Amino acid sequence: MRRFVAPLVAWLLVCGAATAYGQDASKSAGLTWGPAPSAFPAGAQMAVVSGDPGKSGPFVVQLSLPDGYQIKPHTHPTDESVHVVKGTFLVGMGKTWDGAALKPMATGATGAVPANMAHFAQAKGQTVVQVSAAGPFAMTYLTASDDPRTKTTQ
Repeated sequence: MRRFVAPLVAWLLVCGAATAYGQDASKSAGLTWGPAPSAFPAGAQMAVVSGDPGKSGPFVVQLSLPDGYQIKPHTHPTDESVHVVKGTFLVGMGKTWDGAALKPMATGATGAVPANMAHFAQAKGQTVVQVSAAGPFAMTYLTASDDPRTKTTQ
């Protein structure tokens, strides 16, 4: 199994880098930005770079996150590649939030997360990340109370 996983992760990193570096970060300002989907906590902005996250097939989006913004432990049913366009994106792997486990990805860094791998993240400073994946986009929080779609407003 390890012989298969290591080349797969390396391949995903290369594909993610090719996708991310194929996009001109200076065009980020020319994108149409709006609130991120309800799967994300309030405060994030999102722009679609290519594709349609709501449909089958590849897509690329950018997320703009304010300082301290957190995405609690969750999974996706498809692989995803992340490229940090601006700021520092702190990422941790696991089923429970662990601030000490967060590892920084600085501007220019690229990484990949395999399908169904539990992970969490936090923005350090104003951060913009570009995410490449296959749709339709889906996000499952490991703790129901962390899911912004289940929270009620009063």
